[in-house]
This record gives sequence, structure tokens and C-alpha cells, in this order.
Amino acid sequence: MEDRSLSPASTTPAGTFEKRPRRVSRLALAAALLAATVALVGVFAGFGSRWGWWTFRTGFTLLGWAAYGGVAVALLSVLALYRVRPGAPRRGLPLALVGLIVGLVLVVIPWQWRTRAQSVPPIHDITTDVENPPLFVAVAPLRADAPNPIEYGGPEVAAQQREGYPDIRPLVLDLPKEQAFERALDAAREMGWEIVDANAADGRIEATDQTFWFGFKDDVVIRLTPAADRTILDVRSLSRIGGSDVGTNAGRIRKYLDEVRERRG
Repeated sequence: MEDRSLSPASTTPAGTFEKRPRRVSRLALAAALLAATVALVGVFAGFGSRWGWWTFRTGFTLLGWAAYGGVAVALLSVLALYRVRPGAPRRGLPLALVGLIVGLVLVVIPWQWRTRAQSVPPIHDITTDVENPPLFVAVAPLRADAPNPIEYGGPEVAAQQREGYPDIRPLVLDLPKEQAFERALDAAREMGWEIVDANAADGRIEATDQTFWFGFKDDVVIRLTPAADRTILDVRSLSRIGGSDVGTNAGRIRKYLDEVRERRG
């Protein structure tokens, strides 16, 4: 009579192969759910500040915690991926991959911000003319409670800008002042800025822009100066809050000057 006491089936606990995929799937699902929760915290960290639910400092704190959560999500997802490695049950593979991707994104975004902040000058007032910056007039009352003053920071700020943004310079237009003003105003509107004042007689345009995520408000003034049959266009972009703009104002000026150039012809 055949002895089945040493049969492989008899030495394997019943349901082991059924339970293991289930456990792996649960681990991957936990990673994905945690990733979704932390991602929502990270997203609303900025939008909550923009919508006035809390201050931007609270938003930065939440974003920091979201980054820590991203580390936890990535580690949990790596563990889940190890459990579904080649040769193992694979039911949780998609969820584990989703968790890993979200976790890495939540870590990479703050890391990129920090890296970028360290690569640019810690200033928040950028202008094409550091010797004689355009002056804000109509915008001034709107900045009454702004932590950052409207006055230019002087030689120290100018030196930092020259080193960090040597390409930010005046734009010379081969147009008389009146035509240059219309082109500059059209470009400002195309940028989506809120136009505060457009004074053709003074050759000055003032506007306010708002960042997408945290909703920080920055102010812009454009000055047009006639020079024979041409016009010199200067721009200044100034943040209302924050010690460093992480390159935002310089990027805004570059984009605006490109918009003006594209309107030539």
C-alpha cells in the first residue's frame, strides 16, 4: 500500500499559497492608500494656503510632513515589490508600483525646491535695471501690509542679481514709445496678469501675478523709455512675502520679455 505520509502536499499548510498572494496584495494596497493620503496632504498644503484655509507657513509644514510620508510610502512600496518579485505571486504588483511612484514624487518635489533655492540668490526683487529700477505707484497701496518693502534693496541686492541672473537686462524695441506701450500691454495681458494700471503718458504698466500652487502674490511694473526712434523696456518683479523667491521673479521676467519679442513684426 502506498505511503503518502511524506507527500509534499501533506507537508504544506493548507491555504498557504492562497494566503500569501492575499497578504502581498494587502501590503501593496496599504502602500497605495497611504500614498494617496499623503499625496492629498501635499496637494492641499499649497491650495489650502491659496484658498485662505491656513497660512503659507502651515502649508510648508504640511508639505514637509507629506515629504516624510513619501519616504514611508516608498519604503513600504519597496517591501511590497520585494514580495512580488519574479517567482512570487504577483497580485499586488500594480498597486505597489503606484505607491512607489507617488512616494518618490512626494520626496522629489521638495528636494528639487531645496536644490533650486540653493542654486539661486536668496532675493525676491528682480529688475532689468538694477541702477535705476522702475518704481511702483498704483501698486503701492496694495502692498500696505506686505512684509517685503516696496523700496529696492540697493547695491547688495543688485550684486546678487548680477551674479545669479546676468541675462536679466533691458529690452530695446525698434518702435516709438506709443507702439511699444501697446505691445508691452498686450504681452502683459497675455501673461494672465491682473492689470492694476496702464499709464500710456508715463509709459508705465503695473500688474499683479499669483503663483499657481500656494497663491503667492507678486507685483510687476513695466517702464518704457523713449530713445530716439526706439524704446527701452524695463521690468521689475517683486514678491510680497518670502525672503527668497526660488527664481520665480526672474523666470517671470524672462517669460514676459520672450512674449514681447514674439510680438515683433
